[in-house]
Amino acid sequence: MDDKRNIIMAVLLTGIILFGWPLVMEQFFPEMVNQNEATEQAASPAADPASADGLAPAVSTDTGANDIAADAVAGTIRPLAAVLRENPRVLIDTPRLKGSINLQGARFDDLTLTDYRVALDKDSDPVRLFSPSGTENAYFSRFGWAGKDIALPGDKTVWSADQSKLTPETPVTLSWNNDTGQSFAITLSIDENYLVTAEQSVTNRGEADIAVNPFGLLSRVRNPNTIPSVEQDSWTIHIGPMGVFEETANFDTDYEDVEEAGASGVSANVTNGWIGFTDKYWLGALIPVTDTKIDGKFRAGSGDVYQAQISRQNAQIVAPGKVLTTTTRLFAGAKETALLDTYKEQYNITLLDRAIDWGWFYWFEKPLFYLLNWLFEMVGNFGVAIILMTFVVRGIMFPIAQKQFASMAQMRAVQPKMKKIQEKHKDDKQKQQQEIMKLYKDEKVNPLAGCLPIFLQIPIFFALYKVLMLSIEMRHQPFMLWIKDLSAPDPLTPVNLFGLIPFDPPSFLAVGILPILMGITMHFQFKLNPQQMDPIQQQIFSFMPWILVFIMAPFAAGLQLYWTVSNILTIIQQKWLYSRHPQLKEMMAKEAEEKARKEAEAKG
Repeated sequence: MDDKRNIIMAVLLTGIILFGWPLVMEQFFPEMVNQNEATEQAASPAADPASADGLAPAVSTDTGANDIAADAVAGTIRPLAAVLRENPRVLIDTPRLKGSINLQGARFDDLTLTDYRVALDKDSDPVRLFSPSGTENAYFSRFGWAGKDIALPGDKTVWSADQSKLTPETPVTLSWNNDTGQSFAITLSIDENYLVTAEQSVTNRGEADIAVNPFGLLSRVRNPNTIPSVEQDSWTIHIGPMGVFEETANFDTDYEDVEEAGASGVSANVTNGWIGFTDKYWLGALIPVTDTKIDGKFRAGSGDVYQAQISRQNAQIVAPGKVLTTTTRLFAGAKETALLDTYKEQYNITLLDRAIDWGWFYWFEKPLFYLLNWLFEMVGNFGVAIILMTFVVRGIMFPIAQKQFASMAQMRAVQPKMKKIQEKHKDDKQKQQQEIMKLYKDEKVNPLAGCLPIFLQIPIFFALYKVLMLSIEMRHQPFMLWIKDLSAPDPLTPVNLFGLIPFDPPSFLAVGILPILMGITMHFQFKLNPQQMDPIQQQIFSFMPWILVFIMAPFAAGLQLYWTVSNILTIIQQKWLYSRHPQLKEMMAKEAEEKARKEAEAKG
């Protein structure tokens, strides 16, 4: 009766895992198979009509409050090429960025990343980060001033430029003058990577004091309802509003929080910090270069428009003949780990490296990333680098595995005594457990010692998951044969006869070759382990590899490769340890013969 009950429980557990796991994946883990589609959608111009409300800053000079008023920008979504031709522009040309600056409004609204492609095909379009207002997924940055009783440049102002192209060697100064003696200038410089420096200056040639407040903003349209492949915030990766406030990286604010905040928005102290929007691989961030108190704010407008803004706490008074200069940096590019670390140290940007959502174990995950990246640079193939890293991990854990094997030998040695206790107290489970625990104590056996390597593998596995999931360096990295992207799931599945049948199975059924190999190697690994005394435990161990095949199917192929190679190394290690402990192997053989004899008798 107990065996039947255990079998029923095992079957129910299997069903819960198989059918409940997709719901868990959807709730807590980002969808990995659509990462290229999301980028492609963000890079493509729209054809459908829509309307949107933009947000424009209106900083009050009398109170110093950081208020933002809605500035409606309604109309149909237009093709990107057409919008780019509407206004005069200054080209952006660097080794890693291409695009242009819109002289109407002095907007960075046209930016592509030349090192990264939308899809695996090398001929596919480069990833587009910024797009002008009026196009789908509009996303741009702008610098300006707010104030009262003074003519200020706005988002419709057409600026003059002293250069036709912004490059690392040629900064560009944008200028505009009003009719009351004030001159405004924005001097832009850019490095060879993703950092722009904007120096805003206002010169007062009038006869009276003026009060102005320089600001910088990032504005973007995000509509996951009409664009299903837009990346979603999840338990394992933060996507959306982000910044470093009070010298602490803030991952707690999402788009829904900004919407719920209403007119007041979500405010933060950005002094010695930064504010912006983070995606899985890309970042747009405003970084004030000053020790003066800087206020930051996230606001939401209609039409799925979101804005991040920085400004000083109070308006600045500029006397006649004086100049007020403010410097802000703009990061717009890929979240490359080494580059973020370099910027953090070079420009003293607080916690810029935490733009990558490493989580609580970043102190372990970043060294793991650097190890993988170093191995990749050595061998030139990221799949091979994962295999080499697996050797390193197994080598470090080898002494622990030896202790685990010694514990297994001790457990084997006391099993005859355990069987006697189980037979003697088969009707009194409590007494049986007490006697077994006393036996463990007398024989100095720790039944949990064998679990230590498994527990140590968990943080390694999770760290590798985060590295593969978040690191732009791992995106679109091939291994060999059909594995073209180790950061995506294994695409080849026998469910549709490896693509011969025109059928796309759901993610939890699209079991690739790598997860199948992982299950097979785990099955043989478990076969080498001593049998469990508890029948239900033995049953769980017997079908656990096949459950994990389905669980691991939606994960990155790199993870599946790591686990498969780790299983193979474990099997080799166990074979070698068995050769060092032949008595244990003999005991296992005798137990297997005894089990086979009992099964034959039961059938006969």
